[in-house]
Amino acid sequence: MTILRNIHFGLYHVCHTKEKTSGHSTLFTTLLLITLFMLSTSDSAAQEKPNLARPEIIVPEKIAGVTTLTSEQVISMLTQERPALLIDSRIKKDRDYGHIEGSISLPDIATNCASLAGITQNKAQPLIFHGNGVQSNRSVVAIKIAHSCGYRNLFWYRGGFAEWKENGYQYNKKQP
Repeated sequence: MTILRNIHFGLYHVCHTKEKTSGHSTLFTTLLLITLFMLSTSDSAAQEKPNLARPEIIVPEKIAGVTTLTSEQVISMLTQERPALLIDSRIKKDRDYGHIEGSISLPDIATNCASLAGITQNKAQPLIFHGNGVQSNRSVVAIKIAHSCGYRNLFWYRGGFAEWKENGYQYNKKQP
């Protein structure tokens, strides 16, 4: 910041001084100061820009009030006499790549109280949310929305589709 103030002062001084100097000297000084100013602002701006190609997504280890499940626990809950509902929070493009059989597609961007009520109005119904895996926060967003809608029996399959596939479990693939 001090460098910028000094450059600004120098530019102001060169542009507003009434001293007699040769035209070349004043022009050279002005161009030099403008160049330094541009270089200093472009460096600081480049440092402040977020990397939009790979934005940093912070996915928590746990969500307060929500039970985090392993693949085996998901299978257990889906095969009980009164099975939980497995909600796939991924967008259509990701789901088209493959999805866990029996999962219900409800992308986080379409999750709201009405869309959840369309799946189940029973707010005590166990709901398991999953996304692509630990690098994706879509299921986190969906769980928070479900909680705000009054659903309280919420579970999170943090490993998501990536862990399911990595463990070698079967999944449905889109037919060409």
